[in-house]
Amino acid sequence: MIVEEMSMGEFEAGLARTRTILIPFGSVEEHGSHLPLSTDTIQAYEVGKKAARLIPLFVAPPIHYGSCRSTSCHPGTISISTVTLKALLKDIVLSLYRQGLRNVIVLTGHAGGSHRMALQDAGEELLPELPELKIAVVTEYELAYREGKKIVETEGDAHAGEIETSRIMHSHPHLVKGTGEREFPNFPPGLLVRNKRKYWPGGVWGDPTKASAEKGKRIEELVVEKVARLVRELEAFEE
Repeated sequence: MIVEEMSMGEFEAGLARTRTILIPFGSVEEHGSHLPLSTDTIQAYEVGKKAARLIPLFVAPPIHYGSCRSTSCHPGTISISTVTLKALLKDIVLSLYRQGLRNVIVLTGHAGGSHRMALQDAGEELLPELPELKIAVVTEYELAYREGKKIVETEGDAHAGEIETSRIMHSHPHLVKGTGEREFPNFPPGLLVRNKRKYWPGGVWGDPTKASAEKGKRIEELVVEKVARLVRELEAFEE
């Protein structure tokens, strides 16, 4: 059940089928010279929509902005603060709770450390405030990396590399511009730097030359199945 496409009556009827909703979080962030700035959002939203074909599940409109630090100097990245991100999730969940939703899967396509921690902090703060709430915060990319381990050839592949390029080649091939080049960042260990692009010029962390639409299809299917299982686990979870 795709919330942005539903009418008021359809939403109300949907509550009789499930009290579970998935909220896709993404980013507007560089993904090399070959992938769209919305790559993270696309992946999380696609997985949510396809999981909803397998099980009763509301899928909220995606949040297109995230906290992006390591890519903040690259053209096209639009970042929000962790304070804003945390408040945004809390406000959305509170509103959904008032509408009758009780189980929330936060699926973030953006895997930045500060971004993930802000979402987790928001979830932790919501638990004591909303007594019937069950919430999970899941990084979509980590699911793809784990579930697709036998498919992926590039060790340490992370950002705009083999995995993400394959995913977009499968779901949105018209948005892929060329193949990209193999690259890994060389940030100085432990040091915080202002000019982050100096140590990561191309914005790729992995090897997009090894990507294929077939790999992307297989990885996406595995992630969709995993998310559907997580929904069932959350619904059955008792403390």
